[in-house]
Amino acid sequence: MAEKDIEQQHEEQLKGESAWAGVGKYLLHRAKPHLPPWLGVLGAGVAGEGAHLMWADSPWGAAGLTLSSVALTGAAWWAGRSASAQRRLHSAITVAAGSAWVTAAALSGPVSHPVIDLYAMGGPVLALSWNVRMVMRRNADPVGDSSDKGLLEKVGLARTKLGTPKVEPNKVTVPYALPAGEATNDDVSKSLPRIASALDVPTTAVRYRPDPGSARKGELVIVPEDMLREVIWYPGPSAPGGSIAEPLVIGVYDDGRELRLTLPQAIHLLVMGVTGSGKTEAALDVMAEVLTRRDVAVWLSDPKRGQDLGEAFGACDWVVTTQDGAALMIAAFEAVIPARQLWLGSHGYRSWEPAAAVRQDDPAHTCREDGTACGCPGMPYLVGWFEEAANTLRAVDDDAFTGIAQEARSAGASLVVSMQRASGYQISTDTRASLPAALCMGVDERDAGFALPSEVLDAGANPGAWGNKRPGYCYLVSAGVDEELWSTPSRTFRN
Repeated sequence: MAEKDIEQQHEEQLKGESAWAGVGKYLLHRAKPHLPPWLGVLGAGVAGEGAHLMWADSPWGAAGLTLSSVALTGAAWWAGRSASAQRRLHSAITVAAGSAWVTAAALSGPVSHPVIDLYAMGGPVLALSWNVRMVMRRNADPVGDSSDKGLLEKVGLARTKLGTPKVEPNKVTVPYALPAGEATNDDVSKSLPRIASALDVPTTAVRYRPDPGSARKGELVIVPEDMLREVIWYPGPSAPGGSIAEPLVIGVYDDGRELRLTLPQAIHLLVMGVTGSGKTEAALDVMAEVLTRRDVAVWLSDPKRGQDLGEAFGACDWVVTTQDGAALMIAAFEAVIPARQLWLGSHGYRSWEPAAAVRQDDPAHTCREDGTACGCPGMPYLVGWFEEAANTLRAVDDDAFTGIAQEARSAGASLVVSMQRASGYQISTDTRASLPAALCMGVDERDAGFALPSEVLDAGANPGAWGNKRPGYCYLVSAGVDEELWSTPSRTFRN
């Protein structure tokens, strides 16, 4: 009931008839909603007396009443499955107490002690508990503005039903169901900034996960405190001597989980962020993880001539620092792909796996026609890293770069393309489409769509809110990463 209606009702009550007849009518009117629990207590007393007259000396009656009490309590619990947990428990306790008293009254007599004492004390307590519940439900104080319902009404999602919240440290997940035929999950996406405003949290702290099987159901995820504000220094390689097929740990999510990237699953990676967004630190994190794995070779093109990644030069297999060198590397990459595909096919590999990087002593992976082990040297995974790729793309044929991206997957190779903006002026649509994974740092709001899929932005991801004000903050979209984490803010380690 609106606050205006409540005030109007109160004014009408004050102006009502003040004679004793009017007072009596008013009191009866106000008491009527509270009578059912008391009538229930009275009915239990009558039922106990009747049951005593019929089954006082019958053992079968005692057994039947006991089973009926249990069955009625179970039915009350089952019937309340769609109600709130408090109402369901309150109903079940009331039914259990009432049916147990009727059974006791039938066997011992309703006026015997302590049966009559339990009736005299327990009956009013149960009735009053329901009266109190009713009063609390009809509280006319204007608290709606601070309730979930009031909040949803404010942001244009009135009549949305919320499920039981799941509360974790610094994270609240609330299932929702929009009114059928009135709203869709797109409306939730559009309302996320207003929800953040109503809760007084950053826009990146509110996101949603739509139910893939429903157009109107999903979950709201709220992270009230920014746990990424504190710098987390790089703890060292997560798996030194391990395989490149194992996840690279490059940071943490805002709920404390590790930020993991698996390059063979990601296939090709776009690293994007404005100057000062922490893109170089992120690159060092990925590079440090890659270079400490046993079965990978790294080709690095760095037009900045080691200004940022110079510490990694000595561990790379090939480094170029000029546009001519980058063009040569791209041509070499283009030429090596069919050779790698031929090697994998001749050794019985449908795709690259860690076993392909070691000496081929397994007859199941031999290139010999007689089926004996060939003993060929292994072929490591290949990572081609193009730092500040916008400069490189201006100097080479973009179609060749696109061809590499499309063909390298089956050859056990990945491209890492790092640039400030992946707009159509910097990189062709075909090449951008061939980079399925993205590590997006802070960007200009107009560029977010070049780095992240539209469904991730709709779910609440907002790298444009960071720009260069939150160095290291990022979103990771990649195969092998749970989709619910694609719109979850994270932060890379500081080196």
